[in-house]
Amino acid sequence: MHIPDAFIPIPQGIVYWIIALVFITLALRWAKNEMSEEKIPLIAVLAAGIFALQSFNLPVSMGTSGHLVGGALAAIVLGSPFAAVFILTLVLIVQGVLFGDGGITTMGANIINMGVIGGFVGFYTFKGLINVTKNINISAFSAAWLACFIPALAAAVEMFFAGTFPLREGLIAMGLYHALIGFIEGIVTVIVIHLILRARPDIVDLGALPAKGVNG
Repeated sequence: MHIPDAFIPIPQGIVYWIIALVFITLALRWAKNEMSEEKIPLIAVLAAGIFALQSFNLPVSMGTSGHLVGGALAAIVLGSPFAAVFILTLVLIVQGVLFGDGGITTMGANIINMGVIGGFVGFYTFKGLINVTKNINISAFSAAWLACFIPALAAAVEMFFAGTFPLREGLIAMGLYHALIGFIEGIVTVIVIHLILRARPDIVDLGALPAKGVNG
């Protein structure tokens, strides 16, 4: 899902960068207000874990690749979609600048897809479902699946507007692979959330969870 430089024209890349910078600014404001000494180790662990998860790339047709995203996990555990934007921005900068995974001119689009769309879709899907199902597993799995699937479709649409490949073929290729990868992301997200809650529930932001009647 990491879009390389050549896949999007620079003028379009600039537009995506401008949009991304708005959300990055809001994410930095979140970090300034919410990042306590107790949360710094958790943020570091999540960033390292997401970096590792994204390192396992599966080739998709037309020169693209598929992988886990991690936006929902960061947003759910830290209680804000801006946490996902903050962490995914750091991860994508390291991947793009140091490892050449994803372009520099297209990094704005990558941040929008994985950080903004992934974070907001994941967080608000979880928040909505947890109020209905009262079940962390169902809510976290569904949120993580959508937070992997929807950004993939967004990337396909962006590359269609860039003239990189046809819309139908792009949606099928990216959507099909990430629909499957989303199941893995959902399982990983559920497991990690339970591990963190078991080890250090005091540093997890449970603001998105109802106060009573939630099942694990």
